[in-house]
Amino acid sequence: MQNLFKSVSLSYKTAPLAVREQVALNEEEIKRFSLKIREFFDIQEILIVSTCNRTEVYYVSAENRNEAIIKLILLEKGILDTAEYFAYFQQFNTQAEAVQHLFEVATGLHSKVVGDLQIPNQVKQSYQIAADLNLAGPFLHRLMHTIFFANKRVAQETAFRDGAASTSYAAVALTEEVTQNIALPKVLILGLGEIGIDVCKNMADKNFAEITVMNRTRAKAEKIAEGQHFRIADFADLYEEVKRADVIISSVMIDKPLITKELVASMQILTFKYFIDLSVPRSVEENLEEVAGVLVYNIDTLRQRADEALQNRLASIPQVENIIAEAIVGFEDWSKEMVVSPTINKLKNALEQIRKEEMARHLKNLTPEESEKLEKITMGIVQKIIKLPVLQLKAACKRGEAEQLVDVLHELFDLEKSTTHHA
Repeated sequence: MQNLFKSVSLSYKTAPLAVREQVALNEEEIKRFSLKIREFFDIQEILIVSTCNRTEVYYVSAENRNEAIIKLILLEKGILDTAEYFAYFQQFNTQAEAVQHLFEVATGLHSKVVGDLQIPNQVKQSYQIAADLNLAGPFLHRLMHTIFFANKRVAQETAFRDGAASTSYAAVALTEEVTQNIALPKVLILGLGEIGIDVCKNMADKNFAEITVMNRTRAKAEKIAEGQHFRIADFADLYEEVKRADVIISSVMIDKPLITKELVASMQILTFKYFIDLSVPRSVEENLEEVAGVLVYNIDTLRQRADEALQNRLASIPQVENIIAEAIVGFEDWSKEMVVSPTINKLKNALEQIRKEEMARHLKNLTPEESEKLEKITMGIVQKIIKLPVLQLKAACKRGEAEQLVDVLHELFDLEKSTTHHA
């Protein structure tokens, strides 16, 4: 396999949140930075993935530009002391390493919550940006579609994507489950600490409910709601918002329950109301289910669900790795063949040039019908002549011996001269 594909990666495995936040690129920055890499290094195929957990640059180049790209990212983000930040980046200097890493990232093996679907979707979005900027050529197109097919196999053949493997995602899955018979249910997310923010992030990809966010500090609620279709409610309106909601997901840090039996009993509930309590200590009173129409789920229930799903996902990792390994073998075969495709084209052109020159010498004295017949015969002969060298070249690729055969063909048919003459 040619060593054309390389990458750099900064992720939650190598850098703290404060550093990841400094380096993260939004969509406009990804576009601008991609074009800058093309301009600075004359690189024509570039894929940039940037999320809250990772910022990675993948590119196709015979030259290793990893260190220069890291420096450029840092300077682009206003970080002048670049040497201090280099240790946070992983560098994949060989094509084998970079391809393996992208497969593992794109299938969710490196996600914080293993198997998380968010990162495959984000990789797809990054690929779309690259394609829109004309920065996805034959290599990236083939690689990405191989990855997408592997992802499809992972979903169909393994339990790697089954269930909700984090507590916050389990809360979202449970909300979908209990409200499936309600048209556009009203969901109140109460408290925007770490787990509340995770719930919001997981809810942002959904469109089954009307989401309201509430926090003691309204400014934090406004920040979370920015760019999302979330309502914002004041903490002072707690009673009205709880009464209004079908599902209340609470992760408020508080010493004693915020939502009491007395509070909810005064609301005259006419339909079911679901409380999902993610707080420790509890923010929803233990005896709340004594109120007719109220159902309460606590953190232990959700953790049990998430743990079961996570165990199933972890057990599926060997299957996922096998699918990736099979996909990479197929991609490597294509990549090796790509190396000899220019030689195959040159050989075809050289033989076609000979055929056309010989045809031109004899066509003068032939009728149109004879010319057409001769055209078909000579084209068939050329196809048969070239078939064996092409098969031998492809076989040599798989053995890693293509270079020697390419040199022989160039010498035998004087392909450089033939190509120049044909041009």
